[in-house]
Amino acid sequence: MAQKPPPEVRAEAVRVALTSGLPRRQMAADFGIGFSMLSRWIQQDRRNPDKPAAQSDLAREIAELRN
Repeated sequence: MAQKPPPEVRAEAVRVALTSGLPRRQMAADFGIGFSMLSRWIQQDRRNPDKPAAQSDLAREIAELRN
């Protein structure tokens, strides 16, 4: 059985997949995970009401850069 990636890898993979504009298949290969695993992580992330959306993170980063 393959070793489970650490939570930091999961969070970064989801963030990059949602904000980079690159194909998800490419992102999964870059992170060394399966396409279906990345897709599942993204679906779970979108359903999590306690976590701010990636778009709000992106908006915050843009606002910080403008200041």
